[in-house]
Amino acid sequence: MAALRTPDTGCPWDLEQSFATIAPYTIEEAYEVADAIARGNLADLRDELGDLLLQIVFYARMAEEKDAFDFGAVVESITDKLIRRHPHVFGAERGLSADEVEALWARIKGEEKDARKTGTEGENREEGRGLLADVPLALPGLTRAVKLQSKAATVGFDWADACLVLAKIREETDEIEAALESGDGIAARHEIGDLLFAVANLARHLDADPEAAIRRTNAKFERRFGYIEKEIARRGGEPANLAEMDALWNEAKECEK
Repeated sequence: MAALRTPDTGCPWDLEQSFATIAPYTIEEAYEVADAIARGNLADLRDELGDLLLQIVFYARMAEEKDAFDFGAVVESITDKLIRRHPHVFGAERGLSADEVEALWARIKGEEKDARKTGTEGENREEGRGLLADVPLALPGLTRAVKLQSKAATVGFDWADACLVLAKIREETDEIEAALESGDGIAARHEIGDLLFAVANLARHLDADPEAAIRRTNAKFERRFGYIEKEIARRGGEPANLAEMDALWNEAKECEK
């Protein structure tokens, strides 16, 4: 990467990049890692982890050029953090249960955040920032929804159980139906956002990752639609109406069973 970023002799494309331009690629590579895991393909996982590691090397090199930090400092930072957050492994707090470890981790993270708020002269660098301020805007929508909800839940702003969230989902679908009946397309589009937020909340209450859930459903849709295409081709490629395609969809479901 140092060679790629060397002026005159390096790669013109790499030399033009910045933290901001590389960030979208990092998100894409992380999704490709998740996809390889979902497919159970360890060879692809190896390759995708290499691509993801390249992103870290890229950032570290650009930071080194600014005399900010280098790759070694990144490794030291995560090493220190792991030791600090695992006193039950590296320190004296032994014999903790999984729940106790989770609570300990959350407490240490909170202490780290409080320490970051105060600058070298003691001023509060995050004065006026709310509880949700540190949830990154760049996260995928459903993931960010879950993180926002989880943060709010730490101060008691949360549904008591999943059934109440399900009732909220029904309420949101009723509001969409009312908007459609009134012909208010703008309101209906706004209500879809509320519905997705409520569905993400239900996923959180069921300890399900909504992004992983939709990826599984996307894969299922691709698989079943592929069956429809193959069957239509096998029958001569004649155009199929919706009823015929729906019947083939049901065949695909039965085959999966």
